[in-house]
Amino acid sequence: MYYRLKKAEFDEGKTNQGNKDAMQNIVYSQKPTGVLGFYDGQPIAWCAFAPREDFIKLENSRVHKRIDNKPVWSIPCFFIDKNFRRHGISVELLKAVVRYAKEQNIKIIEAYPTTPTKKKLPDAFAWIGLYKSFERAGFEIVDRTSKSRPMVRYYVDKN
Repeated sequence: MYYRLKKAEFDEGKTNQGNKDAMQNIVYSQKPTGVLGFYDGQPIAWCAFAPREDFIKLENSRVHKRIDNKPVWSIPCFFIDKNFRRHGISVELLKAVVRYAKEQNIKIIEAYPTTPTKKKLPDAFAWIGLYKSFERAGFEIVDRTSKSRPMVRYYVDKN
């Protein structure tokens, strides 16, 4: 919910399951929320995936401003179960997002991953995704306003 709410609303939602309830309401209303990854029937990964305008923080971002008026769907964050990290799950999850986008006739996927400046990035800082995973899944850099957080896109029509 971090990207979907204003800061004050998100902070307020940290108590009494407010943010969890808000996400549940989005799911139950059948609005786009993201993609789940499973292994042997158990959920092990998730990434937020919805139209960019659903993410208020992106729409108001000075660093990740829209670069054009094309409709895009954004991936602002990831979660990979700690037992499955560093096994290529994020790349497979991104490939699943691309397949889903093709099925839904979504033309452009956009994300804002990090390019680590240190050899080992603490897991807590990888929640926005690592650039190398996006690169391996076929995304390309379209804006470098932020040196450590490039804007990347996958153009579904080209493939």
